[in-house]
Amino acid sequence: MVVAKLIDKRLHNVPGRLRVAELFFDVPVDYSKPNEATLRLFARSVRRFNTPVEPTKEDKQLPWLVFLQGGPGMGCRAPQEYGWISTVLDKGYQVLFLDQRGTGLSSTITAGTLARQGNAIKQAEYLKNFRADNIVQDCEAIRKCLTAEYPEEKRKWSLIGQSFGGFCAVTYLSKFPESLTEAFICGGLPPLVDTPDPVYAHTYGKVAQRNAAYYDKFPEDADRVKRILRFLKDNTVAVSSGTLTPARFQQLGILFGAHGGLDTMHDLVLRAWNDLETFGFFTHPTLNLIDNYGGYDNNIIYAVLHEAIYCQGKASYWSADRLRSSLPQFQIDHEKEQIFFTGEMIYKDMFDSYSELQQVKEVADILASTDDWPVLYDEAQLAENQVPVYAATYVDDMYVHFDLATATAAKIKGIKQFITNTMYHDALRSRSDELMRQLFSLRDDSID
Repeated sequence: MVVAKLIDKRLHNVPGRLRVAELFFDVPVDYSKPNEATLRLFARSVRRFNTPVEPTKEDKQLPWLVFLQGGPGMGCRAPQEYGWISTVLDKGYQVLFLDQRGTGLSSTITAGTLARQGNAIKQAEYLKNFRADNIVQDCEAIRKCLTAEYPEEKRKWSLIGQSFGGFCAVTYLSKFPESLTEAFICGGLPPLVDTPDPVYAHTYGKVAQRNAAYYDKFPEDADRVKRILRFLKDNTVAVSSGTLTPARFQQLGILFGAHGGLDTMHDLVLRAWNDLETFGFFTHPTLNLIDNYGGYDNNIIYAVLHEAIYCQGKASYWSADRLRSSLPQFQIDHEKEQIFFTGEMIYKDMFDSYSELQQVKEVADILASTDDWPVLYDEAQLAENQVPVYAATYVDDMYVHFDLATATAAKIKGIKQFITNTMYHDALRSRSDELMRQLFSLRDDSID
């Protein structure tokens, strides 16, 4: 039994009557070798800050709700930036925002920090410890630390997982269900597969639908996109993170999966096309905007482990690249009426066009051919699940395909789903009030 070691705790208040604690923990890099190397993890705990008329002893044993961010590889924002925080605090929880290992302030993974591990083989071995199985072990170690003084019957906690955070929640349900009171999952019911191939076989189709919706809304952008891509093919365009290639511009299609994504893409295309019309080159503000919507240089875990999150005992072998080669609508062909953008997939060319990723190209190749990934889900345990699970599933989710998500839901005993075709993958952020109301309705409603 590994218990996280609390290294530091600092308290402060933020507007909105929030009492925030900044927490640092030490946990093992590898839980099978708990006495060897350690990682430093960071989390923020949040509760209501009230000033009573008469001073009272603060209740230190509110039930915990742990937020698991999407990704993989994305840290948490400041608590006050989450629109749903007030709703949850009003329900009587205190919330733990955990920067998953390698993200945010939790032993951040960059090309520079990875280099400290040694050569590419050693870096790849190190990164094998950064998937959902170890994230869940981190949660368990922290839970034991934070609830050590709780009565035994109150030591369980609740989860809310967004996207990849939902994948982690299902791993938690598989491995440590006795530690959970309940789990809320937002756009994050993981495909129960052992390689990414069936995932991309589904999601490429959804990305194509979103491209069709984009060009239906902005038909004038078809020629504009082709002009932009032609310019990028004929010219070397530097940006802060590396080189803006035609493929990198095409990868902006990841925006299509969020609320407002079609309009955001149109604004970028309009700006870039207007620069070429007016000046014959891209202006600095335009390049900055485009570069900021890439971001893979700031999220190495996403780039090198994104396909591995679907692997159980099999290698990915650059799944997205392999499947794209058979999909003509995603080829950059200027003779076509429309050139489709890609989605959240990771491609080999990213490790040439991003300066940061160039430094881990060999590492990414090693991980893509790795086939000894541990099992993440226990379908037998899920079939006997006793933990209440409340899941929001989006019909038009571009990242977690509806068909695969509903197939997973059918394998989790007792799950309740809120299914909608009016929300996209980022609903927890963009439609937080409505979504949380639906999830708590699932929890609080009685059987009719």
